[in-house]
Amino acid sequence: MNKYVMAAIGGTLAGVVLTTQVAGPLIAQEAKAKKSTYQQLNLFGDIFERIRSQYVEPVDETKLIEAAINGMLTSLDPHSSYLPPKDFDSMQVQTRGEFGGLGIEVTQQDGIVKVVSPIDGTPAAEAGVQPGDLIIKVDGKSVQGMNLNEAVDLMRGPVGSEIVITILRKGKKQPFDLSIIRDTIKIRSVKSRVEDGAVILRISSFTDQTFPNLRDGLKKSVKKAGGMDKVNGFILDLRNNPGGLLNQAILVSDAFLDKGEIVSTRGRDPKKSERFNATKGDLAKGKPIVVLINGGSASASEIVTGALKDHHRAIVVGTQSFGKGSVQTIMPLQGNGAMRLTTARYYTPSGRSIQNLGILPDIIVERRKPQSASDTIKTNTRTEASLRGALNNDSLTKDEKKQLEQERKSREEAARKRNKDNQLAYAEDLLRGLSVLKK
Repeated sequence: MNKYVMAAIGGTLAGVVLTTQVAGPLIAQEAKAKKSTYQQLNLFGDIFERIRSQYVEPVDETKLIEAAINGMLTSLDPHSSYLPPKDFDSMQVQTRGEFGGLGIEVTQQDGIVKVVSPIDGTPAAEAGVQPGDLIIKVDGKSVQGMNLNEAVDLMRGPVGSEIVITILRKGKKQPFDLSIIRDTIKIRSVKSRVEDGAVILRISSFTDQTFPNLRDGLKKSVKKAGGMDKVNGFILDLRNNPGGLLNQAILVSDAFLDKGEIVSTRGRDPKKSERFNATKGDLAKGKPIVVLINGGSASASEIVTGALKDHHRAIVVGTQSFGKGSVQTIMPLQGNGAMRLTTARYYTPSGRSIQNLGILPDIIVERRKPQSASDTIKTNTRTEASLRGALNNDSLTKDEKKQLEQERKSREEAARKRNKDNQLAYAEDLLRGLSVLKK
């Protein structure tokens, strides 16, 4: 018994000696690394002090430190960065998908803020703002010469607060003022419509409102089409969608999948890897889906595309996507700013990372420039029906002839759409073909 105890003790002592012998160099190495780090930090402090005291002009110390922090983060990868308080607030507004404002979509034309459209049911629409209106002042302050973001910031504000905008309208000789009370404006990140039996869901970004917008828009469009039996299929238009919230990409993918993995994320610590799976329920009820992508489709857009493609739930049409396969975590910091840090890579259900690769469509369709109107539809004017004395077709009833005429007009309209947006027209043709084949 004593022998076994001694052996055990001897083994323990030997282990202690061995550990000390191995750990010694490691501890020394770690101490050296810490010393080097402290030296670099001292160097940073020295440079900062010299700039502050000796630069040719006085410097803003806060901006100088923010620039240094941002430089440190941007040296890691293109998507890590520092967000000053103002930028952090703006980012939160974008991801929430709602803010206090007027409810108008604006653009800038020759340095002037121009109304694209007032959003239905918003203060701007109720106050009578019209498409094409030029906004020249906000609360008496001229917005000419401002960039669009600065002008938009002036129009946003606390819910319930009053704002006066000065408008120049075509047909009116003089500018006039409109007094509007700001309200909560919800950004519609999904717009839906029905075209020739296809439900088109245009997703412009992934905010907190995306999945609710998608679900509601899909239901309304199906109802407008006359029910699911009248729908050929669905088109998810993700072109030029830069991405957004990961959870919304997962919810949108789940909306069309019954089971299986949607996406997985893997970070530096293997224990923090995550896998997200679909739950039962398909909003499209098994109908064909076409996903439209291009070089501007990134991040969350690629997660949705990859999930539907890998599960063979959708046909992907367009051009190769952007190829952003990393996940960023927003970490609030002292002083009301935040840090956007790349913390993981994401992988499609097949286990493939799309980082720097993108997603290759099943069918590559390049965006074509619109042709002239005369080239859109070319018909052969010399047919049997154009010949004098040609026999009539007596095999068709009046209703059948009417049906053929409607089909002809529908096909000509489809040809006109190809001229305007050939990628979308291709997707519609594809759904129509799949629908005919299924029938």
